[in-house]
Amino acid sequence: MPWFTGYPREKIDWYPRVDYEKCVKCGMCMNCGKKVFKWSEKGPIVVRPYECVVGCTTCANLCPGNAINFPDVKHLREIYKREKIWGKVKKVLESEGKLKVER
Repeated sequence: MPWFTGYPREKIDWYPRVDYEKCVKCGMCMNCGKKVFKWSEKGPIVVRPYECVVGCTTCANLCPGNAINFPDVKHLREIYKREKIWGKVKKVLESEGKLKVER
């Protein structure tokens, strides 16, 4: 998926943070398909932050204790604008035939 078209993922500050005072230790976050979390005695620990899909907030949306949060999406938009990523992504999607109008 051409989310960044050459921009290093490690420069994108997008991964979950856990507030252990709010965590109810339900384990819902462990359903993460990218295996970002590892379970511990205190609950989930983010062990693979850069495996998190940028823009995804599923774990936070499902967390009954509202213990998981992410940075403000404005930060992502600033990077996309500064690095001109939107135009690059569109070109890749067009070349892959994903923006082709189907009739």
